[in-house]
Amino acid sequence: MQTILSLRNPTVQAMKALQHKAAREESGLFLCEGEHLVGEAIRFSPDSVRTVLVEEAHADAYAGLLHEARNADVYAVPAHVLSAVSQVKAPQGIAAAVVMPPRVSLDALGNRVVLLENVQDPGNVGTVLRTADAAGFDACVLTPGCADPFSPKALRATMGSVFRVPCAVSQSAPQAAANFAARGYAVLAAVLDGEDFYARRPLPPKVCLIVGNEGAGVTAETRARATHLFRLPMRGGAESLNAAVAAAVFMYEIVNRG
Repeated sequence: MQTILSLRNPTVQAMKALQHKAAREESGLFLCEGEHLVGEAIRFSPDSVRTVLVEEAHADAYAGLLHEARNADVYAVPAHVLSAVSQVKAPQGIAAAVVMPPRVSLDALGNRVVLLENVQDPGNVGTVLRTADAAGFDACVLTPGCADPFSPKALRATMGSVFRVPCAVSQSAPQAAANFAARGYAVLAAVLDGEDFYARRPLPPKVCLIVGNEGAGVTAETRARATHLFRLPMRGGAESLNAAVAAAVFMYEIVNRG
């Protein structure tokens, strides 16, 4: 294990830059922080882990994990260096630069897909990915207006599910919805003025759930291409649910009852 002491070291500077989307896109790498996320990256795809920084005081505690990162460059660093790389207030002593998973095509996403249209909060994007993983959805499609799933906040919200849920990018949510409908998917748009979701008839095995922007919802162009418009009944005083919470309710219901 080599040692880095300076904040000006090129490896440290490159990893710190991964806090920003432009650097992630240019390098094809993203930053994982903390024992859980770094561990998920190493266990899921050890060859994708390129660089690991471990705080000197935690090197022994992470020895087993570091052994699994067989092809990564591993550096011991003092606490102030790791803090400079990190975006959390209390770093857990380890961070890694990881190769982004390959994006998949819309034609290879499985039977249950969630399509996010302009979901801007990274916490919501990450939570939807985590819930899709937990509920048993096969993949996620994001439009360019969505938060980057590889941003630090989104990654923390995924709790590692970003490594297990394939993601695709569509330049047009309406076109993606039309594509799924043409291939026999039930395309469900989550809207406030739709039919009662709990009064639905059984859905086919192939389903695409569309969740829209936190404020504006699903656009008119996209909902026009949906095969179903559904709402979750609001039995109390709230007018709507958080986007990620609503997506979770829809996904679990779709998996459990169709």
